[in-house]
Amino acid sequence: MPRLFWKFFRIIWLTLAASLAAIILTVKLLQAVPFASELEHERRTLVLNLTANILAEDGETAAARFVTTSEKTQPLGLTLSKPDEADACAEKNTVTTRSVLKNGVCYRLSVSAPAGSTFDSLGPFLPWLTILVASTIAAGALARYLIRPVVHLRDGLSALAHGRFDFRIGDKMAGRKDEVTALAYDFDASAARLQELQDVQQRLFHDVSHELRSPLSRLQAAVGVLRQSPAKLAAMLDRMDREVERLDTLVGEVLTLARLTAGSSRPLKTQSLDVIELLNEILGDAAFEAQAREVSITASVDGIFRAEVEGELIYRALENVVRNAVKYTAEHSRVAVSCETMADRLRICVTDQGPGVGRDELERIFQPFSRGKDAMPRGGYGLGLAIARQAIERHGGRVHASLPEAGGLAITLELPRRPMPYGAAGGER
Repeated sequence: MPRLFWKFFRIIWLTLAASLAAIILTVKLLQAVPFASELEHERRTLVLNLTANILAEDGETAAARFVTTSEKTQPLGLTLSKPDEADACAEKNTVTTRSVLKNGVCYRLSVSAPAGSTFDSLGPFLPWLTILVASTIAAGALARYLIRPVVHLRDGLSALAHGRFDFRIGDKMAGRKDEVTALAYDFDASAARLQELQDVQQRLFHDVSHELRSPLSRLQAAVGVLRQSPAKLAAMLDRMDREVERLDTLVGEVLTLARLTAGSSRPLKTQSLDVIELLNEILGDAAFEAQAREVSITASVDGIFRAEVEGELIYRALENVVRNAVKYTAEHSRVAVSCETMADRLRICVTDQGPGVGRDELERIFQPFSRGKDAMPRGGYGLGLAIARQAIERHGGRVHASLPEAGGLAITLELPRRPMPYGAAGGER
């Protein structure tokens, strides 16, 4: 059962028990009993009624004997008398007196009035007062216990509403361990994720603007040259075509990455494809392009692996990883591609012989516009691996980088046969 329930239970139970103990202790110290006056009144009424019945049924002698015996066991000041007044029996009975007419003789029964008690006025209300005190203390304890984290949560939500994603409340729970504390740490995790997304967004805006500025600057330079030297029209048009093509490629990759990020919660449009056959097509195209740098591609890719995937995303992921390896491997070297087919998963490893990256950069290279520090610029924008990871993880797969002992960089992709919930397999890296 939840820990918060047991904390509430203990608070209420201990409060009630403590309040009841306080009432009992107060009664003990004051030598008084709740409802004592009522009990004493009832006892005197009972004795008076019983004596009156004995007198009426058995006569004066039996009634006098009962009075004597009763006073020896429970002294109440009970007396039996014969008033001299003739109209004594006409008087109304009171709490402490009774008038009985027997054989024409008027008898008067009386008891002493009960002594006053501390609880005489509170007697009927004492149990309810106990409950009221106990419930008040319990409500105060619970309110104090709950209001602190609620205030912290409200402050945290207010901070998020004003864009302060660095606000944390987990350290303000004062050592609590219950569902409210778990909620506070969930809030911190959400705030940290929002802060991370904000940082990524800001960095993405900065990188996109930076990458767009370069081809736009070259286009402006080409236009300036044309204005000064119209004879260079053909050369400048070729230059402008190349820059426009670069801009189109960059915008396309940015849109692909944005679509993958924004559509992480949307269902995939899957179809049954042989992923290994798709990979072989990509390797064939990449091998033709690699000839310009005298780079060879050695592939150990056999068999069949039919999977339910969104073909366009998987094609982009595989193509980006392979082309990235061909682009950054050293000239006159090779790129090795291998596949390992398991029951419900395909593992693809692409290894180049390029400069590699530092161990502290193995995760950073999957961020948009990120390249290794030692990587030579070869016309890319640093979006290929980011798109590949997003596409594979959308299918519930996993992408990670490693450093082979022989040097270079190895990118491993793990793709399930059927899509899994987003983040189920890709969340642990």
